[in-house]
Amino acid sequence: MSKRDYYEILGVERSASADEIKKAYRKMAIKYHPDKNPDDKASEEKFKEAAQAYEILSDESKKRQYDQFGHAGVDGQSGGHAHNMDDIFENFGDIFSNMFTGGGHGRQRTRTGPIPQDGHDLTQELTTSFQESYLGCKKEIGVYRYRTCVTCDGNGCAKGSKPTSCTPCGGTGQRAVRQGFFSFAQPCGQCNGQGFVIPKPCTDCKGQSRIQKYERLTVTVPAGVYDGAQLKLNGKGDDGVFGGHSGDLYLKVIVQAHSSFTRENNNLIAPLVLTYPQLVFGCQIELEIIDGSKVSIKIPQGCPVGKAIKTAAKGFPALSTGHRGDFVVITQCDIPRKLEDDAKKDLLAYSQKLGDTASKDEGGLVGLFKRFLGGY
Repeated sequence: MSKRDYYEILGVERSASADEIKKAYRKMAIKYHPDKNPDDKASEEKFKEAAQAYEILSDESKKRQYDQFGHAGVDGQSGGHAHNMDDIFENFGDIFSNMFTGGGHGRQRTRTGPIPQDGHDLTQELTTSFQESYLGCKKEIGVYRYRTCVTCDGNGCAKGSKPTSCTPCGGTGQRAVRQGFFSFAQPCGQCNGQGFVIPKPCTDCKGQSRIQKYERLTVTVPAGVYDGAQLKLNGKGDDGVFGGHSGDLYLKVIVQAHSSFTRENNNLIAPLVLTYPQLVFGCQIELEIIDGSKVSIKIPQGCPVGKAIKTAAKGFPALSTGHRGDFVVITQCDIPRKLEDDAKKDLLAYSQKLGDTASKDEGGLVGLFKRFLGGY
């Protein structure tokens, strides 16, 4: 039985370049690969046939002999490589190395040294008092972070040495592995997939280019910072590996509660306890707010409990614009638990003058008065 023409098998012209022949063979090999055609003898034979054709046409000397004398010029020169599956995978590994690994058709990059990698961002909590969040302050914090090794200047090598390309993987960081008919790539065990090795590591960082250190940092806490806010310190995260950019440090702010003041948006809120006469007749009150400054508050006559009285621009400054919120007091009434006898008599007399029915002007429920309870 006559043999088929090798150019015909691969589907290329006799004038095809080496690259065109290789691409044609790869296309045939993928089409008839045993992994894609399990238990298919016909595909297996075509797979071997294509391999035999490629073995001859990819070799310049054999190709010249074949072009001049045909099959008679190359019979016996294949060495059996294209007739045995193991030999096919062994001899044409460059063809199959990326076929089922998702590596595409591109050539893997050879590395002769480390590739810079950016350092990680770090996160930490920062606790401030309520007053510090109002005024702003400076805080000192401690942080563990990776810093560039000063001994080797971040290259990981001992003085006078340098990284070299990994020999077993050829600097690609990957090695082709075959299990049966399956061909795939895995990280090189010699260089841990990096493609390079450091023959003489730095004695301080052990070839890692960085050393973890504990540092004290001074942080400026802006006035108006709120609970849960995040402050960013550029470049204060881990330094990069082998000269990469440093990461950032993110601080989550925790504002402690205050015994007298609260915050609502950018407003500073405080309850103001007044006596009943102060609410009835009105008054002028001077208060000291959280920064120590004095604020004068005017209580109108007949002021109800729960009224919000504002003093403009005495609240927290907005972080984005600097505009301040208001200082707001919420009126409350001081209800004495005990009264002196004369005060009790005066209050009862005043009650009788007011009458037993509350005004309906403010809305709400109005009940029928029965009697006062004891307790004074």
